[in-house]
Amino acid sequence: MQIAIVVGALIIGSVLFHFVSPWYFLPIASNWSSIDLAIDITFWVTGAVFIAINGFMVYCIVKYRQRDGVKANYEPENARLETQLTIWTTVGIVALLAPGLWAWGQFVNIPEDAEVVEAVGQQWQWTYRFPGEDGILGTTEVQYIGGTNPFGINPDDPYGRDDVLVQDSTVHIPIGSPLKIVTRSKDVLHDFFVPEFRARMNLVPGLVSYFWFTPNKLGSYEILCAQLCGTGHYGMRGIVVVDEVDDFENWLSEQPTFASTVAMN
Repeated sequence: MQIAIVVGALIIGSVLFHFVSPWYFLPIASNWSSIDLAIDITFWVTGAVFIAINGFMVYCIVKYRQRDGVKANYEPENARLETQLTIWTTVGIVALLAPGLWAWGQFVNIPEDAEVVEAVGQQWQWTYRFPGEDGILGTTEVQYIGGTNPFGINPDDPYGRDDVLVQDSTVHIPIGSPLKIVTRSKDVLHDFFVPEFRARMNLVPGLVSYFWFTPNKLGSYEILCAQLCGTGHYGMRGIVVVDEVDDFENWLSEQPTFASTVAMN
């Protein structure tokens, strides 16, 4: 009986902790409510299974406890029970997978009108690049990275001449517009993560990855590196500021282009 009491207390304590815990998601500031919904459904499904299994365990401990004169009945097979378990397990798995697959289907399809922003990670800072008036980012290569060309932009690529460079940990983006965040790393594995935006992506050396979201709430949000990237990992932070469109355009116009930085050097 003591075990039944402990397991029952575990059920009640776990459920209460979930509902009264102060640790939960920060308020969402993007279009990815479908990701929150998928996680909420996962909590409900796994929570229901947790309560059902442990509740059944308490029931069995109490009902089938050892008693004088009562003999156990051995039943090696029960086709009806196995059928029910198969059906309910299938329902649970579908409930867990379907919302995530729906969200993933949206996540991997970039809107055609999405604006492009490049986030570059290195130990231990973030820098950013916007396409210029031509709307196309110039190509980059590792061999071009240097003191006067920290982004590694190909100097012979005409599309890169008007690229707007942000060599600061703070970046501004416009509200209400879908953004394709192109990510790359100069050194080790990093991860571009803004909790309020929900979307995130690993930066893998030698590869270009991307993800997208639509910011829908004005404000400043902290950028975190969500991969352990070295001794300075804890300090690899930045700020993304969601502006009104006019404020963003004014800020962007104040940033240098690749052509102007080359001319200065």
